[in-house]
Amino acid sequence: MPSAADRRADTRPPADGHRRVLQHGRASITSSVADAVVVKHDELFFLCDQNGDVPLDPAHGLGLYYHDCRYLDGYELRVGGKQGERLTSGAGQGFWATFELTNPDLESDDGRRIDKESLGIRWERTLDTDARALRDTIALTNFSLDAVHVPVAIRLRARFDSVLGVRGADQKQRGTLHPPCWRGGVLEFRYDGADGIRRTMRASFDPPPARADGAAAVMHLAIGPRETATLSISLVIDESPKAEPGTSARPVLRDVADVRRTIRQSIDRWIADSAAVDSDSPLLNRVMDRSLRDLHLLCTTLDGRRYFAGGIPWFVALFGRDSIVTALETLAFMPDRAEDTLRLLAAYQGTREDAWRDEAPGKIMHERRVGEMAHLNEVPQTPYFGSVDATPLFLILMARHAAWTGRIDLFVELRRHVDAAMNWIDGAIARGGGYLVYAATNSSHALVNKGWKDSSDAIVNADGSIADPPIALVEVQGYVYMAKLGLADLYRRAGDFDAATRLAREAEDLRLRFERDFWLDAPGIYALALQRGNRPAAVASSNAAQALWTGIVSRARAASTATRLMQDDMFSGWGIRTLGSRERRYNPIGYHTGTVWPHDNAIAVAGFRRYGCLDEALRVMTGMIDAATHFDHERLPEVFGGFSRHEFAVPVHYPVACHPQAFAAASVPFMIESALGLRPDAFNSRLYVESPVLPEYVRRLTIDRLRVGDASVSIRFVRDGRGTVIVDDVKVDGTLDVTCDLSAAAHPLDWI
Repeated sequence: MPSAADRRADTRPPADGHRRVLQHGRASITSSVADAVVVKHDELFFLCDQNGDVPLDPAHGLGLYYHDCRYLDGYELRVGGKQGERLTSGAGQGFWATFELTNPDLESDDGRRIDKESLGIRWERTLDTDARALRDTIALTNFSLDAVHVPVAIRLRARFDSVLGVRGADQKQRGTLHPPCWRGGVLEFRYDGADGIRRTMRASFDPPPARADGAAAVMHLAIGPRETATLSISLVIDESPKAEPGTSARPVLRDVADVRRTIRQSIDRWIADSAAVDSDSPLLNRVMDRSLRDLHLLCTTLDGRRYFAGGIPWFVALFGRDSIVTALETLAFMPDRAEDTLRLLAAYQGTREDAWRDEAPGKIMHERRVGEMAHLNEVPQTPYFGSVDATPLFLILMARHAAWTGRIDLFVELRRHVDAAMNWIDGAIARGGGYLVYAATNSSHALVNKGWKDSSDAIVNADGSIADPPIALVEVQGYVYMAKLGLADLYRRAGDFDAATRLAREAEDLRLRFERDFWLDAPGIYALALQRGNRPAAVASSNAAQALWTGIVSRARAASTATRLMQDDMFSGWGIRTLGSRERRYNPIGYHTGTVWPHDNAIAVAGFRRYGCLDEALRVMTGMIDAATHFDHERLPEVFGGFSRHEFAVPVHYPVACHPQAFAAASVPFMIESALGLRPDAFNSRLYVESPVLPEYVRRLTIDRLRVGDASVSIRFVRDGRGTVIVDDVKVDGTLDVTCDLSAAAHPLDWI
């Protein structure tokens, strides 16, 4: 397989220059995956319909994926020639799923009728990452009084599509897809990629099939009354340099029960190592538990380090923005992930000018892909650097990690990367007339917009027109402000007082310019962005809430901003919309023009908390947790529709939203941190607890194993008879002073 260095060596775009980068937006050709059952472990993941099938018709995003390749895109189970009828299904554990089916009316092998609902069909599937395998067990139980003889058929299809191609990217070069063939009772699919990689999938069956027909296996089962017959199917995938067929070593498959036990133990260790939340609200407990389990599910390995992949199915990859934001949201619960994320992103930091990848020295990457299209340089995500916000967010994560851990060793270790990132920001600001901007590009492969709202129609004017580049996003200026102040503290602690003083001065200069140029008097909110000529994109958007989180907003205007964000056109009842419903471009299922994003709302909660807007913070938090109850397993998806709670009693699915998705899963822990008013000062062995609040249905909450520096603390919060949330009990393991102030009105600078 080509090394990372080899794949980055060729920086030339394809000859025709017409490859496009797919934004975090609507998939071009796939049908909805909103109801898909999803399982994942490390780099291997699988999606299927609620009845267990992966349909053989082509236009869907379901299947078995590994390293940006969909190995399996068809898998159908037929009993007596018919599809089973679903009773229930679920994948609550994340790495395995269960489907309970029953039969329609059937005709048995001997011509006798099998009445509907006579057979119980339990289909269990487990991901075995060590073997790179999907392990299925299908148990058929005969509940009738007579023996039955029934054929069971498994039909498979493997076309080895690129995940980017599944989403609609134009893949120009394809290798050789070989016809499926049987070797020693094993059904083998093989694809010799144009990138020099041979990808295979081998399907084995126990008991062996009575009949093999192309890519189908048929077993004939005789099941006595009240008896159960069991089938096992293993789909083992492999990728390796091209070699002769059948030369790859076949892994030894462990017992499925042992695989599950091992993974459960890793999840238990993960939860035991994280801060824990327990309350008298079963709902809040379930939503929090789901968040932690989904975060474990999305943890993925690269270069021996663990990071949060963006989301399933489209973004199981290292993303600068997504991985950083998720690490920021979970600092209070699992700070170790932040360290790995920072080291990984530093390793892939930009080192040269490369227009194809939008790379520049010091810039933090946006997205890294490893599949066939990336190997062939058909897409620039090797990695791609087309974001304006990943670089300041990288610096914010560095500063916030230090605030929670009380250590600057990581800062010292990565100092040259920090300096390079800040140099890129300063150079871009100098070229952008005082703001960190992104400009238009003539390249068809590049993202049009380079903030977190990166769809092409995301940044708009009040008349509905698209904003005219160069674009200075409101929240990105806040990120720069927050990064400069946070790093000023680290430089000061490292003894570089000149750099610290300069950064603090630059942050204040930016804040003053920001107040002058971004504020909109009439609507009482900050503009979505500035465009060419410093003209404001004068629409109400959720971006202003993210600016609150950064502290760049003046205290005098924070309350007005919060009030505007909570008006009916912005707050749907579930959460704050990305764009107000009275704006010309509003669309309740527009990816960034009216939908509701959990992570965006979690950052809004932190922003409200920062300026003492506690009622607003609680309304958003309550709406988000209420929304979670309407999704499978209380799992908040990447995004959902912006329809009002008055229009529909449940939040409306966004058709191709990732679920689980990293910074959506992390939004609940972050909202809890904000609601409790937790502010670390680990350098001085102190934790501030300022004006804690809780949703009305929570009367008691305990956060345990909260790490601040080298200490660990357990804090119990209760609502007293007047409705005020007080700190009822504190237990500290180590050296830590917990300072509680129930009437604190946080000043923005206090939270840097």
